[in-house]
Amino acid sequence: MPVLPSPEVIEAAKTPKGAWTRAQLAEWGVPWPPPKGWKDELIKRWKAAQPDGAPPPQHRPAPAGFAQEALDVG
Repeated sequence: MPVLPSPEVIEAAKTPKGAWTRAQLAEWGVPWPPPKGWKDELIKRWKAAQPDGAPPPQHRPAPAGFAQEALDVG
């Protein structure tokens, strides 16, 4: 089952060019090429899955030396 990322995690996963990688979208269950509205749909599903009043999970930065293939899909 795909991971439902919080809005903060979605934004933090952007590449330096402001897009998301194909691998990252696949982890979240987003098909390639990503359909229009994919980000809003993920956020809607994440909010629906949260218990009332639960804070969003904290984002952890990638480890030092982590490299990620960047594709401009923004």
